[in-house]
Amino acid sequence: MKEKRKYDKKDKKRKPRVVRVRAPVLTPDIKIDYKNIELLHKVMAPNGRILSQRFTGATCKQQRELTQAIKRAKYLSLVPVGSSRKRF
Repeated sequence: MKEKRKYDKKDKKRKPRVVRVRAPVLTPDIKIDYKNIELLHKVMAPNGRILSQRFTGATCKQQRELTQAIKRAKYLSLVPVGSSRKRF
């Protein structure tokens, strides 16, 4: 005969998952442009990566425009290209 474990997997209750949601950075009336450096810094991570739509609150079209604007700003050296940490 099998003995029942003290705590069966099915008996455990799942802890509620904590999801941190940032306030949406973008609203429909904001114009996305490569010269708007303050906006571009808000939608970029400190290491220079572009944040996803989930964090920025952008629509698909806005996210594509953001990507183009950030790439242009990086090309013109208006925003940093990569991490500010030194690598050895």
